[in-house]
Amino acid sequence: MPDALAIVEQHPLRRGRREYRRFTFRELDQDSDRIARGLRQMGVRPGDRLVLMVRPSFDFISLVFALFKAGAVAVLIDPGMGIRGVLGCLDEVAPAGFVAIPPVQAVRTLLRRRFAAVRQNVTVGARWFWGGPSLADFRKSSWAGHEMAGASADDPAAIIFTSGSTGPAKGVLYRHGNFERQVDEIRDFYQIAPGEVDLPCFPLFALFNCAMGVTAVIPDMDATRPARVDPDTIIAAAADFNATQSFGSPAVWNRIGRHCEANQVRLPTLRRVLSAGAPVPPRVMEWMMRAIADGGEMHTPYGATEALPVASIAASEVLGETAAQSAGGAGTCVGRKFPGIEWRVVRVDDGPIGSIDDAQPLPAGEVGELVVKGPVVTREYVTRVEANPLAKIADGEAVWHRMGDLGYLDDQERFWFCGRKAHRVDTAAGTMYSVPCEAILNNHAEVYRSALVGVGERGRQRPVAIVEPEQGHWPRGAAERNRLLAEVRRLAVENARTAAIDDFLLHRSLPVDIRHNAKIFREKLAVWAAPRVD
Repeated sequence: MPDALAIVEQHPLRRGRREYRRFTFRELDQDSDRIARGLRQMGVRPGDRLVLMVRPSFDFISLVFALFKAGAVAVLIDPGMGIRGVLGCLDEVAPAGFVAIPPVQAVRTLLRRRFAAVRQNVTVGARWFWGGPSLADFRKSSWAGHEMAGASADDPAAIIFTSGSTGPAKGVLYRHGNFERQVDEIRDFYQIAPGEVDLPCFPLFALFNCAMGVTAVIPDMDATRPARVDPDTIIAAAADFNATQSFGSPAVWNRIGRHCEANQVRLPTLRRVLSAGAPVPPRVMEWMMRAIADGGEMHTPYGATEALPVASIAASEVLGETAAQSAGGAGTCVGRKFPGIEWRVVRVDDGPIGSIDDAQPLPAGEVGELVVKGPVVTREYVTRVEANPLAKIADGEAVWHRMGDLGYLDDQERFWFCGRKAHRVDTAAGTMYSVPCEAILNNHAEVYRSALVGVGERGRQRPVAIVEPEQGHWPRGAAERNRLLAEVRRLAVENARTAAIDDFLLHRSLPVDIRHNAKIFREKLAVWAAPRVD
């Protein structure tokens, strides 16, 4: 399909019209060849780590494939974690160079002592006051044939940093075999066919599209703030290219679904909506299912930076069955495992587990930690390597990854997510799990979301419920505040899972992760809550 559309870039409105740049698969292939050739001529060798800091665009996608073709290891760090977090990751990963936009290259140049060993730098955009080649320089040369470094399934392909939502960000080593199996698993499970059109509201998903022969229409949005996406922008891109699929975080679909519901907007060509990063509220599923094509489906794949995809569930199954159980405190059902995954629920242990034989499996229905094994599961961290013994379990030549998620398997072999291991609240009366407890409080019509946190030392923690009201429902005055908290308290008292909560607080906007704007930072909330309940 050399002349089929590979990538479309959506640009901001200009004189009331939206503009798009279009690139075919042939243009993407030859452009990445030219870039790979330029990288190798400037001295990039197989295995060199190059930090890629470029906005979602054709340039970003072409550069990733060019790095693969040159045999380099792409280092991807979420800029939303802030300058201090990014610099910490850079110190740990020890890159050979930067392929980055001018502001990043400027910071690198000003911090030359910190990055004294960094030599292979490419500017994506205009050079300011530093030397070295630019991306435009590489593109000046004519295409001279395919560039492709030899690579095996075990060779390193990329280092992708975790979001740092439950601890310091860690560099996950992806090998080419991991990426290959991810493409196969996602394509086959969701029956994605060449020639489809995807609207990826998360930049990395565009790379999968290119590998599957799917057109990626990159929307005009700030990928670091998905919760602020402009619904009209996404709707316009979907309509202009008859998008059949779209991938985004729950925060994206909350905003778009709410807009579609309020304005009776349809997305009639969308047959498949994917959402990951955190559980999707049932009301968001309902909005999106009414907005997309008749017979369309919304899916929520489950996994982590270290292991993706692990499982999936469709909105029709959630709305038809599991949502009612979740509302009663059963946890969030993330569905059945992908064909290439093996999984077990094992007894919770905060220390390392040296061998899979030492991990005690639990029967169906009992809450423990999920561990997974398979071709899409990464084997190691290459930064914060001290985390490897706590996250990995040896099994002969294979490795299991400890998801850090608590839950249980039901009699249909579905996993029910009950919260992160780090977020469980260990009281003197027993352990409380965040997701089941929060779901009970979220049943209140004026509650948007809530967070259960523990104050005090583990084993004697005090459970505190922090509630964020729905938009437009922040209490006006003490009387309304007391009324809302009293009603939420009654909900808690009526359920055995939440009856032990004595402290309830209101918060205008719960802090969330930078990647998906959906995972709640309960660690920060525990610090915030402590002086308010003493």
